[in-house]
This record gives sequence, structure tokens and C-alpha cells, in this order.
Amino acid sequence: MQFIKNTKIDFIGMRKITFVISAIIAIVGIIGIVQISRNAANMGIDFSGGTSVQLKFSQPVSLETARTLLARNSLKEAQLQEIKEGNRLLIKVGKTSMATGNVAEVINDAFKKEFPGNDFVVESSTEIGPSIGDKLKTDTLIAVGLSMVGIIFYIAWRFDFKFGVGAIVATLHDVLAMVALFYVMNKEINLLFVTAVLTIAGYSLTDTVVVFDRIRENLNKCLNEPMEHLFNTSINEVLSRTVITSLTTFLAAISLYLFGGEVIHDFALALVAGVVIATYSSIFIASPIVAELESRRGSPIRLKESPVETQQTEVGSQ
Repeated sequence: MQFIKNTKIDFIGMRKITFVISAIIAIVGIIGIVQISRNAANMGIDFSGGTSVQLKFSQPVSLETARTLLARNSLKEAQLQEIKEGNRLLIKVGKTSMATGNVAEVINDAFKKEFPGNDFVVESSTEIGPSIGDKLKTDTLIAVGLSMVGIIFYIAWRFDFKFGVGAIVATLHDVLAMVALFYVMNKEINLLFVTAVLTIAGYSLTDTVVVFDRIRENLNKCLNEPMEHLFNTSINEVLSRTVITSLTTFLAAISLYLFGGEVIHDFALALVAGVVIATYSSIFIASPIVAELESRRGSPIRLKESPVETQQTEVGSQ
């Protein structure tokens, strides 16, 4: 199935424009990471510490009434999220002077006292201390860093070091772009967001490897082709596959965003944006980076042949 056929788009020729756009996005992402490290962003209780309680009522409860009630009980800074399915209310309370273990009790007692005729049950209660939140944040940065190192070694071993640089720049671009988006939109940074970032990093790498595979095939077949023309030809040849794969993944992600419910709303948003960002980077960042490095007349690209290509060469020589 090919929705796009015989395209001749000059992707490599547009690299200066796309590099500038991506640099601006990356700068915003770096600012977001600095703010996250300073706890100056909208940090979830996973990283900042606090309490999360989800209540299910027999009758609807307005957010304004619940917010006023919590303020009277020394929980003025509580974040409330209404889940309309089943009259549910999600309450998140960050670090307070109150002992962490007492926050859930205060919330439970306050609603029992103020709404005696509106029965409710505590569906979930999560408590994270500040030290655990700091450890989670540190472990998250280490996990992302190790994944980046693993990516560059894998691509450098499978293809060439220049391809490894292109893959790591594209993947890092995707991570910074998602951080920039959530920081600008003041979305909550929590473990679900980190899960989405690592998922998209893997998706982006897979898409990039497909493009690199086609470049490797064409490099081994067309040794005398101009480098930019060969890269453009390779990207155009797999463009239909890239678009179809991204479109099907996007449809799944947008379905989660629209129908998945409030609890995973931000996670689904990260997936939706991430699919678009990853598709962009695999086309406009990864391969153009390799082409740019090659145009600077460094060491020539020496690609390893795939097992299939090696067998075909042996058969041909026989």
C-alpha cells in the first residue's frame, strides 16, 4: 500500500531551515529541563512528593464546593480534577506542613462531615514523600541518559558513527520537544509523562533505522551518486511507509486522547504530539545531520553490509 508515490522532495536542501526551527524548540526544552530540576515547573507528586486521593461519590460534587471545603481544612493548594464518569473526584496535594500520612485522613474526614448525605468511597490513595520524589527524579534523568548512550552505540555499531550522531541528535530533539511542549502548556510532569517520552524515543529510533537502512542499501548500490541526491532519494523511497506507520500510530494515540478518560489524558497528549515530533525528526533531523557531517569532508562513510546483502554477494561471486 502506497499513498505517496514517486516523490522528489528535497529534504536535505531544507536542512538549514529545519535546523533553526529545531534549535529554537531545543532551547525551550532545555529551559524546561532546568526549571524541572529546580522544581519550578508543574511537577506532579511523583517527583515533588505529596498525596493523591480519588473519591467516588453517589451524587455529583461541584469543584468549587470541594475546593472551598478543602481550603477550610488547610488544604488551599490542593489540585482538583473532576472525572465525570461515575461522579469521581481526584485530589492532589503537594508537600505541606501537614504530615504526609495525615493528608488523606483530613480529606476523608472533611468530606464525611460536610456531605453526610452523599456517600463516597476512597478508590485510591497514594502517598509519596519528598525524598522518594527526589530519588524518582534522579533515577528518571539517569534512565533517559543511559537510553541515549545505548542508542548511539547501537547505531554506530550497526551503521557508522555519523549515523549514530544523527540518531542521538534526532532522539534528543524529540525528548526536548516534548519537554518544551509540556513546559509551555504548564502540563504536569509525572511518571506517565516520562513513560510517554521513552516510548516516543523508541518509536523515533525505529522510524530512523528504517530510513538509515534504505540509505545503506543505496550507498552500497550507487557509489558514484552525489551524497545529497542519494539521501533525498532514500528518504523519498520510504516516505510512504513512514507516513502510513505514523498515521496508524497517531490514530491509536488520538483515540486514547479523546476517549481514554481524564486519568491518562496528559499521557495520551504526549503520545499524540510525540508521534508527530518523531516523524518530523526521522525525516528532517536524523538523515540531514548525517548528510551535513558527510558534507564537511570527514572520514568516508563505511557501512556494514546486512546479512542478506552479504549472502547475495557471495552467491553472485560463486
